[in-house]
Amino acid sequence: MQVLVVGAGVVGLGIARAVARAGHEVIVAEAESGIGTVTSSRHSEVIHAGLYYPTDSLRARHCPRSRRMLYAYCATRGVPHRKTGKLVVATNDVELNKLGEIYKQAQINGCENLALIDVAAVKKLEPEVFCVGAMNSPETGIIDSHRYMLALHGEIEDHGGAVALNTRIERLVKTPAGWEVHFGAGETIVVDAVINAAGLGAQKLARATEGYPQERVPKLALAKGNYFAYTGRPVFKRLIYPTPVPGGLGTHVVLDLAGRMRFGPDVEWIERENYDVDPRRGDVFYASIRKYWPGLPDNSLVPDYAGIRPKISGPGEPARDFIIDTPKDHGVARLVMLFGIESPGLTASLSIGEEVAGALD
Repeated sequence: MQVLVVGAGVVGLGIARAVARAGHEVIVAEAESGIGTVTSSRHSEVIHAGLYYPTDSLRARHCPRSRRMLYAYCATRGVPHRKTGKLVVATNDVELNKLGEIYKQAQINGCENLALIDVAAVKKLEPEVFCVGAMNSPETGIIDSHRYMLALHGEIEDHGGAVALNTRIERLVKTPAGWEVHFGAGETIVVDAVINAAGLGAQKLARATEGYPQERVPKLALAKGNYFAYTGRPVFKRLIYPTPVPGGLGTHVVLDLAGRMRFGPDVEWIERENYDVDPRRGDVFYASIRKYWPGLPDNSLVPDYAGIRPKISGPGEPARDFIIDTPKDHGVARLVMLFGIESPGLTASLSIGEEVAGALD
């Protein structure tokens, strides 16, 4: 079977790898000039443990399982990564109660080696942190997402697949011969199956897919996440997260494999794609960070970069789960649509890939 995967972000590449390993001929079409240049290169590069996600959600099902797969994949494929661990900190009694709820949910989700710890234990691990209690998640880590995507790309090619860059899909039409794929300048090909993993462009492609029920296309809500870099020497060895806020996980401490420390992302609802970081947002960052790190020096943060979450729920609305819409769900043969694959999409990419590959059969 010849399969077209639209989107060469980390999820699209993870799906293409699984499809190629299942013995199918795979083409990955990417509109940009490189793999993973949009959402997949503009995030925290965190390997998530799977703490927060509601029972039986796709996030809860895929994240812990895929996290174990991802650590094994990194070890065997030489992808740089580090199991740093993470503290989720509570700075008042309300947050402490919320932390207890997160701990219970994380246990339901099958997360290993978690512990609720007191202030004294926190100070031994991270002396600079202020809190009234914390949860220690030693299975959380960081990854070089670019090297990971290059490894996926290489494995796709090892199994006979190909990635076509600068290839924008304009329309998909179901015909008796298969899926007719329309590119620019009137060019077309016919494939047996299509997987829409286009991220921020998934809704647009779904609306240009003849035969796909249009009422199943969710809205796209753009939630920008800004990051600020710390100009001093890193003071933390682990990732430090506050308790979650509406729309995201809060402004947390992000470490990378090069030793840099930065903070983000916040949640900024926007109408159109824009990756500029407004330096004025730093004022809010200082206030948020000082709740758990009172020692943050003045004038120590500089704008770094921004990413955009492809959310399918807007401000003030309940968070929605990933959508993986398969032929079993929508009734159109050999077509899979993915919407709202944001965090923990990188961590969940290997498990999602296996599920989508299985859905084609």
